[in-house]
Amino acid sequence: MEHITETPTLKAPGERFTGDVYLNMIEAPTEPARLSAALVRFTPGARTNWHSHANGQTLHITDGVGLVGTRDGNVVRVGAGQTVKCPAGEEHWHGATDTTLMAHIAMVVGDGNGDGTTWLEPVTDEQYTRALNSNS
Repeated sequence: MEHITETPTLKAPGERFTGDVYLNMIEAPTEPARLSAALVRFTPGARTNWHSHANGQTLHITDGVGLVGTRDGNVVRVGAGQTVKCPAGEEHWHGATDTTLMAHIAMVVGDGNGDGTTWLEPVTDEQYTRALNSNS
């Protein structure tokens, strides 16, 4: 057994996120296990860039209200206690609404060369506003 009493809160890198986002790593992908898990907190209006995962991603919302969107325009509004699964290779983004914080536990299974995430371009303000309006 390993008891981890705390992990430092880090500001998420600006080249992968819009707005203020903070994370606490829960588990880093180390062989032979490949699970990566983090508690991620988004301030109002903050969001990830478009991205995908080699083996998919599971998001479990712990607090607040947020959005998860895909390239085909599908957007779901999520709240505490809900879970969203993004399949392998699906380009998507997630973040808080414009008026509320949102926190989730993000879980991915790595591909043997890290966590298997491919980071893409930022979600534009227009795309974000369209997502907000489609889920008012």
